[in-house]
Amino acid sequence: MEDSKRRDAVNLFYLKYGFATRCLHAGEKVGQPKSKSHTNAIFQTSTFIFDDAQEGADLFAQKREGYVYTRMGNPTVIVAEAKLNALEGREIKLADPQNVRVSSLLFSSGMGATSSLIYALLDEGDVFLRGEVLYGSTDHFFVNVAPRFGIKGVTVNTAKLDDLKKAVKAHPKAKLLFLETPTNPLLEITDIAEAVKIVKAVNPDCMVCVDNTFATPYLQQPFNLGADIVMHSTTKYLSGHGTIVGGAVVTRHDWIKDALYKIMKDHGPSPSPFDCWLLNLGMKTLPIRMEKHCKNAMAVARFLEKHPKVERVYYPGLENHPQHELAKKQMKGFGGMVGFDIKGGYTCAQTIMNHMHVFSLAVSLGCVDSLIQHPASMTHASMTPEARAHAGIGDGFIRLSVGIEEEDDIIHDLDQALKKC
Repeated sequence: MEDSKRRDAVNLFYLKYGFATRCLHAGEKVGQPKSKSHTNAIFQTSTFIFDDAQEGADLFAQKREGYVYTRMGNPTVIVAEAKLNALEGREIKLADPQNVRVSSLLFSSGMGATSSLIYALLDEGDVFLRGEVLYGSTDHFFVNVAPRFGIKGVTVNTAKLDDLKKAVKAHPKAKLLFLETPTNPLLEITDIAEAVKIVKAVNPDCMVCVDNTFATPYLQQPFNLGADIVMHSTTKYLSGHGTIVGGAVVTRHDWIKDALYKIMKDHGPSPSPFDCWLLNLGMKTLPIRMEKHCKNAMAVARFLEKHPKVERVYYPGLENHPQHELAKKQMKGFGGMVGFDIKGGYTCAQTIMNHMHVFSLAVSLGCVDSLIQHPASMTHASMTPEARAHAGIGDGFIRLSVGIEEEDDIIHDLDQALKKC
């Protein structure tokens, strides 16, 4: 189905209603065959039947709308894409809101989304700027894979705007700035609006991409702060139940969407219809889940900052967080992720992780239930020890994805485990 028509179909809806209503209703009828089904059907098919030979020829020539092959488009996938359009695009302030053009592409994983973005935007010999602390697999891809194609990533702490200014000045032809805010796992905050200004002042054509996985569109709207691209690991908060692996790239530039779509067709990181069906269901409850995640995470951070065995707590909701005021300004809430340094290093961290009952010892994040893990030996193990030390990821650092269980049960679980080390 032609993308511009998908956008137009959802634009009128999301310009009218609030976030929670959009979560439930936006995109539900976009690209769908006529049906009276209350919940969208799953089109779990690899290919689609043509009425006659002429229809097949017309579809491949893009002379009419329709579906050909799920790798290139599927009704179930399009519903979830349209909903994400509505959630990320609603707050863009333009003189003519009818011309808001935001479109999403879903991928088989967050890394499928990230790698496809690099392949779509950059060529051999190109330079891009990347945040100092990123999701471990993103860092591994930027360090070990992208250079094999002649693409150079320049590392910069984007939370330090003076460092970003120096990096942009040193690399004025950089085509992309890729950053996370809050970062994984240290929860540093980058001033998105200022970062965009710094980059665009030197090179207006440099695209700014914000990984919005930790914040979600409920807590943070990067497009409203000037970003060109937003990406997500839909595995996390957007789906919310730990049942899928997926990714998304959202952009307000048609040429980026077109370039990504070509990569999608040729490279093949397409999502399954069933995963997109689950993602669509997950997004329906995003607001109420995020409110509970934020509330519980704040309670956990307050508990940990007073605990004698905890050296430091990383949570932007705490007043002693270095970017607390920026987080208050830029985000609606502080999120469900909490990090802390434990006295006693890795040995104590192991003891804590091995004695949790409510928390599951597992990587990933954003599930309705609480997860605990050790970045230095797990998600960020691919970084060199020197890179981890420079970034501040110590052997005693523990990352929590705080779920929506009863607040007292979460804190009691942490307390009893801390007593064992």
